[in-house]
Amino acid sequence: MRIRLFKEFIIEKLIFLSGIASILFVILIFVFLLKEGLSFFKEINLFKFISGKHWYPISEPEQFGILPMILGSLLVTLGAIIFAVPLSIGAAFYISEVAPGKIKDILKAGIEMLAAIPSVVLGFIGMITLVPLVKNVLHLPTGLTAFSGSIMLGLMSMPTIISISEDAINAVPKSYKEGALALGATRWQAMYRVTIYAALPGIIAASMLGIGRVIGETMAVMMITGNAAVIPHTFFQPVRTLTATIAAEMGETVYGSMHYYSLFAIGIILFIITFIINITADMVLHRKHK
Repeated sequence: MRIRLFKEFIIEKLIFLSGIASILFVILIFVFLLKEGLSFFKEINLFKFISGKHWYPISEPEQFGILPMILGSLLVTLGAIIFAVPLSIGAAFYISEVAPGKIKDILKAGIEMLAAIPSVVLGFIGMITLVPLVKNVLHLPTGLTAFSGSIMLGLMSMPTIISISEDAINAVPKSYKEGALALGATRWQAMYRVTIYAALPGIIAASMLGIGRVIGETMAVMMITGNAAVIPHTFFQPVRTLTATIAAEMGETVYGSMHYYSLFAIGIILFIITFIINITADMVLHRKHK
């Protein structure tokens, strides 16, 4: 009995320490970004940095405007959400509620394999297949557009959304479905009027995790969106994201220069955007629970 209690005590403390460590790591990352990025804001006004339309960090005079990258990131993310979330929720319902046992196992294995493919490989596949297809089908000057990036990032986020949404659907008590069927609802009515509402917090959490994957993605979006720092007006033109800017330029900057510190400032903005998304998701989830 004492040994069992001691093991439980050790496990509880390890779980507690893991949670504290996760929070501490996030705080340290943010402090590191602030340490490097605040040096930039001593010289450049924050509002001009965010609202500036031109990004010429090595010109004379230097111009640090990240509005094109912010809009590019939001545009690609919005397109990926529109593409991935409905398909992912539909796929999760099919796997959980409709698919026979053997097909369900095959689909689950396929989704897990898709999640294991490195993003740079998906970006390369997108360059070879998706980009020429978009160019030829839509008759565009180039297939390296926000639309191409949205599709590819949507595909990359789908395994995460599908897996977590399926777990949320499977967690709905069977009594809910049985009660709906007993009241005269059809199988489909029970799914979209009862099951989806009961699983909605989990589905929202899955969608938020998928959005976080899209916003934080670097290599694939840098390879297939054209990497052009211009303000986008449609989905069908090249864009550049915040993450792609950091990845593309960090290796070329002079340590201690304004260009160097500007990339850390972009990291701070990206961190804040991600934090806002997570807070919004948490508020939505708590509202649903109430």
